Amino acid sequence: MLSIRMELPCYCLLLLSCLQSLSAHADFFTSTGQMTDLLYTEKDLVTSLKDYIRAEESKLEQIKRWAEKLDSLTVTATQDPEGFLGHPVNAFKLVKRLNTEWGDLESLVLRDTTGGFISNLTIQRQHFPNDEDQTGAAKALIRLQDTYRLDANTISTGNLPGVKYKSHMTAEDCFELGKIAYSDADYYHTELWMAQALKQLDEGEESTLDKVTVIDYLSYAIYQQGEMERAMEYTKRLIELDPEHPRGKSNLKYFEFQLEKQKKAAEEEAPKQKEREKRETAEKKKKQKKSKKAFSLIPEREKYEMLCRGEGIKMTPRRQSRLFCRYYDNNRNPSLLLAPVKQQDEWDRPYIVRYLDIISDAEIERIKQLAKPRLRRATISNPITGVLETASYRISKSAWLTEYDDPMIEMINNRIEGVTGLEMDTAEELQVANYGVGGQYEPHFDFGRKDEPDAFKELGTGNRIATWLFYMSDVAAGGATVFPDVGAAVWPQKGTAVFWYNLFASGEGDYSTRHAACPVLVGNKWVSNKWIHERGQEWRRPCGLSESE
Repeated sequence: MLSIRMELPCYCLLLLSCLQSLSAHADFFTSTGQMTDLLYTEKDLVTSLKDYIRAEESKLEQIKRWAEKLDSLTVTATQDPEGFLGHPVNAFKLVKRLNTEWGDLESLVLRDTTGGFISNLTIQRQHFPNDEDQTGAAKALIRLQDTYRLDANTISTGNLPGVKYKSHMTAEDCFELGKIAYSDADYYHTELWMAQALKQLDEGEESTLDKVTVIDYLSYAIYQQGEMERAMEYTKRLIELDPEHPRGKSNLKYFEFQLEKQKKAAEEEAPKQKEREKRETAEKKKKQKKSKKAFSLIPEREKYEMLCRGEGIKMTPRRQSRLFCRYYDNNRNPSLLLAPVKQQDEWDRPYIVRYLDIISDAEIERIKQLAKPRLRRATISNPITGVLETASYRISKSAWLTEYDDPMIEMINNRIEGVTGLEMDTAEELQVANYGVGGQYEPHFDFGRKDEPDAFKELGTGNRIATWLFYMSDVAAGGATVFPDVGAAVWPQKGTAVFWYNLFASGEGDYSTRHAACPVLVGNKWVSNKWIHERGQEWRRPCGLSESE
């Protein structure tokens, strides 16, 4: 008879406590802060899994002993079946085994002996990152690769600036990035990551991934970029590895045909091309003499990425000499007389200042504590419909805090009012943002333009006159706030805040304040900002005497 006695503690309780504030589709990749919860969840699951393995090993040991006993019994019985069953006890025990004991064995095999690990895992998977998160994180890596001009091998080997915990990518990881790029018809990045996967396999990395699959994607991506000869070379290698590949030989014939076609077209075009090259060379020389790609003529996207890398326009020594740092009391504001703040000029046009030691570590931690359960995917206002929606160019999560949430928020609002001299009653709530993997916010304006007359109509407080931005963390690499039109770059520094006016004193928008949050390359970026509106500032920042002022 199969005897099953397994006294196991119910040590696998539901591990949902740290996931209660997260929805099933929480866009985890957009917030590093919330992703930290996943690490603790995974740690608990590993502990529970090890308990499960020990219990399963014990269970299998019982099953093994029973199987060995029955193996010996059936070998004997099948040598003389009729003689064996001629004994009534043997007949009874056979019926009993098949009717009862095999049923008990089935229950044992199917039973979760750890008190619910499998069911718990099923429940928790509802709160795990989904395909959208995995795709978002992969695209974030590709975005970082482009913005910071990193090759696939640098990312794969983990040789990034400022890294604390170095991590390597497997060939499967690289292949996954390549597949995601392929699904978007992004053949340039498909080639980069498939080539990296193949490189690691060629170097002897152990993997369940086979080279044929990788080369199949790689050759097609290269073909789509018009490089027939290289596509042919990889296809020949594919056929060497798998002569029966369903597409290999037909692809090779097609590539050969296309290459021959290209060569004929090139021969016919050669005389015309030489004449064009002569004209273009002469024109290029003239242009090079006139300008070496002036910063103002560079497309905004390129300027944005240059500034993120610390490149681009630099302030002239003369302009730099006009920037100062000082103790600032805002014209002897009573709240700042005894403890003036440290003010530092960051840029002159638009005028951007930084306040040092303006928020304490304790205040930062309290703000993060209040915001973290409320973090939701950051949205933008659709310029046509006015509806709030998520966008690929804004990768972060945000939460809004009011003075009713905690007395400290009121203290911070009063501090901003004391330093800027602007009314806070009409300002928006304190917005807290946490940037995730490759987190960014591409170039945008904080104020509403003339073609957006209803941008802040529902608030009834006018346009956004100014922006106050707290940096609540240092960032190991990347994450700068850049102003592409003027070439300014402001780098995160924990405990500081930057401030600028979005509108001139006349109420007209200052288009030079168009800015962006660069992708976070390494680290965790927390910021909070206060958008200050026009209403209530009539006497605090009055209009000038002339319309142009």
